Amino acid sequence: MSESKELRSVDAGFGTKAIHAGQHPDPITGAVVTPISLATTFVQTSPGDHTGFEYGRTGNPTRLAWENCVAALEGAKYGLAFSSGSACTATIINMLNSGDHVICCDDVYGGTNRYFSRVATPANGMKFTMVDLNKEGALEQAIQPNTKMLWIETPTNPTLKICDIKKMSEIAHKHNLIVVVDNTFMSPYFQNPLALGADIVVHSVSKYLNGHSDVIMGFCATNDEAHYTKIKFLQNSIGAVPSPFDCFLALRGVKTLHVRMEAHAKNALAAAQFLEGHEMVEKVIYPGLASHPQYELAKAQMKGFGGMITVYLKGGIKESRVFLENLKLFALAESLGAVESLAEHPAIMTHAAVPADQRAVLGISDGMCRLSVGIESVDDIISDLSNALNAVKAASA
Repeated sequence: MSESKELRSVDAGFGTKAIHAGQHPDPITGAVVTPISLATTFVQTSPGDHTGFEYGRTGNPTRLAWENCVAALEGAKYGLAFSSGSACTATIINMLNSGDHVICCDDVYGGTNRYFSRVATPANGMKFTMVDLNKEGALEQAIQPNTKMLWIETPTNPTLKICDIKKMSEIAHKHNLIVVVDNTFMSPYFQNPLALGADIVVHSVSKYLNGHSDVIMGFCATNDEAHYTKIKFLQNSIGAVPSPFDCFLALRGVKTLHVRMEAHAKNALAAAQFLEGHEMVEKVIYPGLASHPQYELAKAQMKGFGGMITVYLKGGIKESRVFLENLKLFALAESLGAVESLAEHPAIMTHAAVPADQRAVLGISDGMCRLSVGIESVDDIISDLSNALNAVKAASA
């Protein structure tokens, strides 16, 4: 690809980058779609003299195209892909040493909580403190002499709390902490943590980036060469890398990210407004509602409000079961961020690994349901929610 075309793909708008960044027509055939390179090893012209590829775990052409594409979307110099979001998390934590301390926002994905508390703590001898970062002074109070990293998820999963990335990064950097932000819920289209001061941004690619419920993958991006070098070494050493085919699928999925995110947000706002006015609903949490506790921060920090809604039904587990069992368009399934609408019960499903007492503190109750609003026709989405809520009303009569 000529220099002018390369510059156009890197410096142009988000949609152009999503479709072109990191990708070039095949130099032999002219194919416009990045080929799937299945090779596990690559020929060297002389020992140590190669094209940049040596062994499939260390690097792969299809994976490199994917890594460069998403790095461009996050405004990052470097990107690294992993076999899952959890593998990405584990690899980043391996940047630290035994005895190091990590501060994490208290409401975090159940798998992240599980890895920190039940794997990294006993196996690596690390220490983790869960903190409500929206409480004034809480971060400063939690910092210890051995604190090395701040892990932020915003909006959080599943209570959709929003953390001030810029403010937290400024505080953390005064104490030389590495700031990691999980940007899965917003995607690079609606939020760019690196531009707000974070050092590393992570994604579960399985969600919005790929968007089609057919890829398990993780990703991280950074502008810091030292962080990249260390994570790249760990990526190769630990070896939790994605397959070339998964990278191909993700490249195909991300091309419509900007279009999908606009549709997700439009549908979610309409659904949230409907739910907020329904008699069987106790509370709705959605960043685009004025009732959200951090609504003003959401408007300042994000370019859109995403497709995730947390709804508290009046009642408890009985009402939640009736609601979820009567949804027809929304599939009762874990995960999120796909073109199809999904619904789940955090206390039983995605956050079952979080201890019950901790769930109670966080507000993950039996009456809570999490909705991932898809890009179907909005009238059908609202009709499905209405029918399920009417079933709850009938069961409660």
